[in-house]
Amino acid sequence: MTTAKTLAAVLRDAAAGRFPPADGGISILPQPSPGDAGVLGFTAHAVIFADADPGWVASQLTPGDLGAPLSSAFLQALCGATDRVAGSIDMLCVAERLPGPPPIDLHPEPGSAHPRIERALSYRDGVRAWRADGGVVLLGQGVAGRWETAIEVDAGRRERGLGRALARAARHLVPGGEPLWAQVAPANAASVRAFLAAGFTPVGAEVLLAGAGRRT
Repeated sequence: MTTAKTLAAVLRDAAAGRFPPADGGISILPQPSPGDAGVLGFTAHAVIFADADPGWVASQLTPGDLGAPLSSAFLQALCGATDRVAGSIDMLCVAERLPGPPPIDLHPEPGSAHPRIERALSYRDGVRAWRADGGVVLLGQGVAGRWETAIEVDAGRRERGLGRALARAARHLVPGGEPLWAQVAPANAASVRAFLAAGFTPVGAEVLLAGAGRRT
């Protein structure tokens, strides 16, 4: 049930299209940092990265139940054992960096008053934000140091393709040759469509567990 890999290695492999075996198994990994804990679901394989006893984790999961690691019952138990709070279950997707400048006019956003930026500052490091005419796009380092993006389109500019343009612009902004990750709420169909249209590929589902005083 345990594995010698780090979460960062699992994510690097997933970004390259190499996934854990679809064997109904579970990998239990140490937290990459004190602030990072959660459950990552791939096709027929779950990765749990939390400081919890592997034997206890095994006792909470029914063998062969592929949905158990992301079930409300298990997440509630895991939060109780780790003194954390579960966030939403998001679609996790990834895209390669694109060369050249973004195909949309962007200006650095120095302030943190925007709700999207303020939220990002609570759980990502090195947050950088840019404003476009009608929206914002930001980057920051999140789980296991991966580069993550989020976008926000102003209410009066939605359903016009700006979300797709912002998501694609983020792929030009990520440093070096790093892959870019996005966590998207499945119920936010407009955001799902925007990230898919911008070339992001879904790789699994993810729920993060926040510690006391930290928002998910």
